[in-house]
Amino acid sequence: MLLVVLLPLLTAAKTPVEQDILEQISNQRSPYYYTALMMRYTTGDETLTDLDYHYLYYGFAYHESYKPLNSNPDAEQMMALMLHLDPDQADQALLEELLRTADAARMRDPFSPKILNVMTFACEMLGQREAAAKWARHKQGIVRAIAASGDGLTQKSPMHVLMFDHAIDMMAVEGFSHDQPRIISRTVEFIPLLSPRVVDGKKRKGIYFDFGRVYWNKPDGYTYQRDRTWQFNNLKPREYK
Repeated sequence: MLLVVLLPLLTAAKTPVEQDILEQISNQRSPYYYTALMMRYTTGDETLTDLDYHYLYYGFAYHESYKPLNSNPDAEQMMALMLHLDPDQADQALLEELLRTADAARMRDPFSPKILNVMTFACEMLGQREAAAKWARHKQGIVRAIAASGDGLTQKSPMHVLMFDHAIDMMAVEGFSHDQPRIISRTVEFIPLLSPRVVDGKKRKGIYFDFGRVYWNKPDGYTYQRDRTWQFNNLKPREYK
């Protein structure tokens, strides 16, 4: 369970500090220089650490490709294809189309747990075990980075996400049933659990997320209608060792 799993991470939690992130990803001598780090991510480097994923994920907020308020039609098409897929008897042509569409969606949102999960599933179903393991590692690394950014238990210690969907993805990865998100402040939302969890003897009713980075470069007069109902369609996270 997410809230239980988070407890051991609190001592190693790494809340994103913008000055630190910008300095690290911009310095060519830094091990977290973004161009080199992204190349390692793209090629599936198995030595990426949790710190690498931290700078990869939060460093993306400074990348020219980070446009969280733009639509992602390939992601929408990916989910439409999922509706026609039978996980037990999947058609190969449909799986190949799903993988192509998911990869195109990844170009706009390279760290989406949802997209990475679908790519893992499609590759595994197509017998591409090495690729499936690569995307599974990436999804797990990104989930750990978000989980370590805050315990999510209070408005003052939220998990930090780059996309609205990533908050819902975090709930889905852990199999949490939840109610509609509630905006708490200009940068924080609360996603209530349908069934509260007991953590350290205290009842937790939901998880807080910081989405402030989404609006850093919001166009003047822009309004955004959010669809917050996505689920993983019962796909189980793949575990690779």
